[in-house]
Amino acid sequence: MNNRNLIRFDWAIKRLLRNKADFSVLEGFLSELLKEDIQIQDILESESNQRLDSDKYNRVDILVKNSKDELVIIEIQNQNEYDYFHRMSYGTSKAITEYISVGEPYQNIKKVYSINIVYFDLGQGDDYVYHGKTDFIGIHNADRLMLSAKQTEMLGGKIEPAQIFPEYYVIKVNQFDDIAKDTLDQWIYYLKNNEIKDDFTAKGICQARELWRVDTLPEEEQKNYSLHLKNLRNEASRILTLKVDAEDRVRLDEKRQVAKGLKAKNIPVEIIMETTGLSREEIETL
Repeated sequence: MNNRNLIRFDWAIKRLLRNKADFSVLEGFLSELLKEDIQIQDILESESNQRLDSDKYNRVDILVKNSKDELVIIEIQNQNEYDYFHRMSYGTSKAITEYISVGEPYQNIKKVYSINIVYFDLGQGDDYVYHGKTDFIGIHNADRLMLSAKQTEMLGGKIEPAQIFPEYYVIKVNQFDDIAKDTLDQWIYYLKNNEIKDDFTAKGICQARELWRVDTLPEEEQKNYSLHLKNLRNEASRILTLKVDAEDRVRLDEKRQVAKGLKAKNIPVEIIMETTGLSREEIETL
């Protein structure tokens, strides 16, 4: 079997999660990441699923409800977004408010996991998987605030506030070094390289290798998938072009500033031309 003939993870979770067999793939990934046995109960619709056409190649997200009635947001971002941490915060807040009815007690607020798979260098850090949760630490005694016995009983065995508040996972795919040291790394290898090696044993990954193959798609879907890949490449090329153009403009501005300084000191135009690479006409208009 050609293990490179696999559907991209973002396309698969957006277009293929229609039956329990495909659920098992995503359940495997979530189980490896969250370090517990995850079972998907349903794929939900939310406002966050509604995207502008300009976003459709750049971002993929779904909202999942697991068997413990918890919510899992999975978001995949292909291009740089400087306010992405704000998006994460908004997404969890929106999920919380969407899935509690007016008049319900606060204890019915659902636990939310925000899983963010990003293909750009989000923030500043050397690792490729980050986990964030809410802990309350005493500013004088450095002790961790826990739930009371009564709260633990009322909230189904939870013992600390972190089990109530949203948790965040960030997977910085491009920083992964391609060395799969554990089963979670096997999934990240697939996310980065769109390949599953024969000796990979992570939960759900064998099902992904079997079910998420391009040649299993109907002919029309194969065409749509090919178009999706083309659009991703075009978008990446567009972003690169914008970046290069911006860098060129900065360099040109720097050359003009140098030329202005030299011109103010009555340096001959020929020397300014040689120093900056600007034309005589460009220099004379400064």
